[in-house]
Amino acid sequence: MGRPFGIPVYVSPTWFIVAAFITITFAPAFQSRLPDISAVASYGVAFAFAVLLYLSVLLHELAHCVVAKMYGLPVRRITLYLLGGVSEIEREPETPGREFMVAFAGPALSLGLGGIGFVLDVMVVPPGGVLSVLTWQLWVANLVVGVFNLLPGLPLDGGRMLRAGVWKATRNPGSGTIAAAWTGRGLAIVLVAVPFVLGLMTGQSPGWEYIIWSVLLASFIWFGATQSLRVARVRARIPQVNARALARRAIAVTAETPLAEALRRAADAQAGALVVVDHEGRPVAIVNEVAVESTPEQRRPWVTVGSLARSLEPSLVLAADLSGESLIDAMRDAPAGEYLLVERGGEIFGVLATSDVNKVFAGV
Repeated sequence: MGRPFGIPVYVSPTWFIVAAFITITFAPAFQSRLPDISAVASYGVAFAFAVLLYLSVLLHELAHCVVAKMYGLPVRRITLYLLGGVSEIEREPETPGREFMVAFAGPALSLGLGGIGFVLDVMVVPPGGVLSVLTWQLWVANLVVGVFNLLPGLPLDGGRMLRAGVWKATRNPGSGTIAAAWTGRGLAIVLVAVPFVLGLMTGQSPGWEYIIWSVLLASFIWFGATQSLRVARVRARIPQVNARALARRAIAVTAETPLAEALRRAADAQAGALVVVDHEGRPVAIVNEVAVESTPEQRRPWVTVGSLARSLEPSLVLAADLSGESLIDAMRDAPAGEYLLVERGGEIFGVLATSDVNKVFAGV
């Protein structure tokens, strides 16, 4: 839909579902407050409210992204979808203070829009017309969005602020994520219960639209919190990712060596990888493990290792000393099945297989 501040903005098809829901839900309220307009016109006003509401959501997400870019964090895109918007920021802030500021920027802008809308509604916009009703609905909606997002549970902004606080106190971002995610799960349970508790207190059955909204929002928070817990478990294993510890011993073979012979040499040397070298002994390719496994045993004497190898691009040669975030970033920048590990002097140390790294994250 555009690139404000250089950030691509996309609208998911699910937005039309919530736009239709808002239109149908709010049209009777608009007609009751504007008795001079027709029923058809009230649906038009309700749809306009849905569009303006999501423009507010877009500004909310832009606030997150602008602050993130100020801290040098790359932003992939913003997507408006069924339950609001999501900012895809590719890296986490490096400090809890920055995490807090990126998270707080969205609710702060929503509350600011609510305040501006309130002033316009009270002091500028003439009462009784369509513009007055839309202004009132929008400032109330922005107030609700701002306050709701400040609730202290992931994946809400307040949850990220709570995470930053626990991170600061414990000096462990993982502890912050776990605390904020479990708080988010608690919020989800409370949201489902709210309409029914209010119904018991007032003696009236909750309306179906309120039940739907509470269940949708609770589902969003529950699944977002659960995903955050999964991510925390994965990130806790990152320090275990060490190139030297995970490396497979490799033997050097020339490209014309039959696969069967190369595998025999590897078995004799108790090696788990094959590196193709030129006639001067310089590594030029890595034999792909998946390609080897998919080659029938009866064909292996007639297939050369060079036909199953991937040329060694510079990005596939990694330092054997890499570990943790640095190693993961290097692998993310150049996705491959195998990487050649070399010492600082250029000597071959071994081969790192992506499948072995994945086993660490899977807890195998």
